[in-house]
Amino acid sequence: MSRIGKQVIVIPSGVEVTLNGKHVAVKGPKGALELTVHKNASVSAADGESGKEITVVMDDLDSKLNRSLWGTTRSNIANMVQGVTDGFSKQLEVNGVGYKVALRGNILNLHLGYSHEIDFDLPEGIKADVEKNVITISGTDKQLVGHTAAEIRKLRKPEPYKGKGIKYMDEVIRRKAGKAAKAA
Repeated sequence: MSRIGKQVIVIPSGVEVTLNGKHVAVKGPKGALELTVHKNASVSAADGESGKEITVVMDDLDSKLNRSLWGTTRSNIANMVQGVTDGFSKQLEVNGVGYKVALRGNILNLHLGYSHEIDFDLPEGIKADVEKNVITISGTDKQLVGHTAAEIRKLRKPEPYKGKGIKYMDEVIRRKAGKAAKAA
């Protein structure tokens, strides 16, 4: 039994969930998201103690694939509900002498020590805020927010000697010692 998969998803007020066969659509104050679940999964909605609740049930729990997809499907639907109510965000920090970030419309303009500047187009549904050397990526789709932050970080990964590059705010860069000085 999946500990995550058997939990119910409580739908908060202001969120509308539409179930159409294997298709789940969630609409809330921050936007709308859609998901098509696996053919062996079934999603049902019922009125529970604390409002409307969604449960995910798998057809055959003897199959290893079904057991592994059960919790994943439930988490994906729960993330959709959380995304349309609160949203998700990731913060990136740019460290380095002369490293600059600017936001022009839907394009991040990055100066990262290369001979050229880099223009990063933000995908649809993703919003970015730049404040000095901190980039905040936010949106309703958790997977898209994380993927966009990873793509931006990949442009200049932090290096272990001086810590220059783009890193997550909560990331700790393990520093290495430089060259040892010659004994005279």
